[in-house]
Amino acid sequence: MVDPTPHDLQQFLDEAPDRPFVMLNLLRYAEGGRELYTDYLRRAEPFVEAAGARVLFFGKGLPALVPDRERSWDAVMLVWYPSPAAFCAMADDEAYAEVAQLRARALSEAVLQPTTVIAVARPD
Repeated sequence: MVDPTPHDLQQFLDEAPDRPFVMLNLLRYAEGGRELYTDYLRRAEPFVEAAGARVLFFGKGLPALVPDRERSWDAVMLVWYPSPAAFCAMADDEAYAEVAQLRARALSEAVLQPTTVIAVARPD
């Protein structure tokens, strides 16, 4: 499973603080999935913008250092959302759900990990 269920979304809404957060996405592509995921990103962009979210980072995964190289992720993405409600509203949108089918077909495995700020490093 690569997408949250309605139950997962409700639990997130019930438990997460009502403040901005960053979603860590760890992505492993299915065969031929890289191209499908690129198409998903292009088609999902209006929904991300409508949610008030923005992609902070999207990068290719390199070989893992820990625990082992076989557990490497193909891509990593960080997406800032203004609130859990904004994320859940996007995920619940029927039009977005159609686009999200591309994501589901593109990925063999994924982790969606909401995060909150502990500290922010500022580059010099």
